Amino acid sequence: MNRSAGVLLAIPSLPSKYGIGCFSKEAYDFVDWLVEAKQTYWQILPVGPTVWGQAADSPYQAYSAFAGNPYLIDLEPFVKAGLLKAKEIPNMDSEDGRVDYDKLHDHRIALLHKVYERSHISENEKYQKFIQDNAWWLNDYALFMALHIFFKDEEWTTWPEDIRKRWQYSVDYYNTELYFDVEFQKFIQFTFFEQWTALKSYANEKGIKIVGDMPIYVSLDSADVWAHPELFQITEENTLAAVAGCPPDDFSETGQVWGNPLYKWDYHRSTNYEWWISRIWMSFQLFDVLRIDHFRGLDEYFSIPAGAKTGLEGHWEAGPNMDLFIKMEERIGKQDLIAEDLGFMTDSVKKLVKDSGFPNMKVLQFAFDLNDWAKTNDYLPHNYNENCVAYTGTHDNDTSLGWFTSLSKKEQKLVLDYLGKEKVDDIAWEMIRLVYQSHAKIAIVPMQDFLGLDSKSRMNLPATTTGNWGWRMAKKANTKALAKKIAKLADIYGRVNWSAK
Repeated sequence: MNRSAGVLLAIPSLPSKYGIGCFSKEAYDFVDWLVEAKQTYWQILPVGPTVWGQAADSPYQAYSAFAGNPYLIDLEPFVKAGLLKAKEIPNMDSEDGRVDYDKLHDHRIALLHKVYERSHISENEKYQKFIQDNAWWLNDYALFMALHIFFKDEEWTTWPEDIRKRWQYSVDYYNTELYFDVEFQKFIQFTFFEQWTALKSYANEKGIKIVGDMPIYVSLDSADVWAHPELFQITEENTLAAVAGCPPDDFSETGQVWGNPLYKWDYHRSTNYEWWISRIWMSFQLFDVLRIDHFRGLDEYFSIPAGAKTGLEGHWEAGPNMDLFIKMEERIGKQDLIAEDLGFMTDSVKKLVKDSGFPNMKVLQFAFDLNDWAKTNDYLPHNYNENCVAYTGTHDNDTSLGWFTSLSKKEQKLVLDYLGKEKVDDIAWEMIRLVYQSHAKIAIVPMQDFLGLDSKSRMNLPATTTGNWGWRMAKKANTKALAKKIAKLADIYGRVNWSAK
């Protein structure tokens, strides 16, 4: 990885028709804009099919660790091909310009079903090859989603025992009874991968690399847990023994209970981490670089008793550590990974990051804590080494403007003293400059900071379940003037994308 820079922008946050950013013309335009801004990376959030109604459609709660989100499929090609009429598409935009996931849930899948019915997809050779090549995960996922709709979106743990426990006669029965619903789910995935592959290829041809994001945990209500309960800490009756979360931290005084099932690491070890390696391999079919969320959970993970309301009752247990990555390299070779090592860092976590050799994350907003101020703070830019990725903030942080505005006068002075200024007109740009001029090999900035937006444009507030993940960039907000300004900064600090065409 050469000295370079990138932009963090979730695909749903792009402007586009029909209520959500997707693989549309606006996505291709954004790639062109990144080239003008002399950027190398486009970092996105997870692209899995989000669990409806759970944590407001968080990309970190998905129905599958392998499948793609149908909401990201562009509808325009179907209109042009005559498979969908423009007048059939209802207005899915919200009044405030944010993503309205309820509207998408009510309309998007129904529209894709119309396309499926009119497409004669079974006659498509590329489709047949796709479903054969991906049968190892696609068959379970497609049946799971067909069942999910059949059982009116009830969590799989509430389904009748025969299909909940996947008795073979029941699996055979539902595969026959719901045949066309299962095939429809396969069609959705074929379409997702076709459109995404085209967009990624376009980006790569332009010299832009995609940084994907892999949640460490999967959702309880997922095809992965339903099809492979042996991989998780789940009882024979499909109830959770313990759940994932984190202890008290800067985001929450009582910790967080995420509710995801924990892994049975002894079982994974006995299979040489086959499922995990398949997951990482699949991620690199989609992305050029992969950020592993909550990387520290692979050293030690926080286990909270099922039913607990806070993280105060949890405790740490040992994870797979370097054993996973040794086996991964043996199977699929070295990969470009980023370790999201934020949060409480023990010596063993630091050792795992060092032993792995993966660049870790430095978030500038974490550097200015009046209660823990020290010039040796790892998040202060003058302490960064080269093997890291520097951010002004992440999807879990406030925007730089919102963050600075919320600080006390003493904390604001701390920031200004570090900047060597008595006041600033644009704190977001000052923060951007700090990460650009640091030693970090890569600097990545959320699009909201480049646009100088306040807290109303925050992506996520951890430990809350409503009002998140809905922000969208205004049409034509990424102007040529802004690209030129960013490109100049990239020139000054040697972060130019020399491979861009």
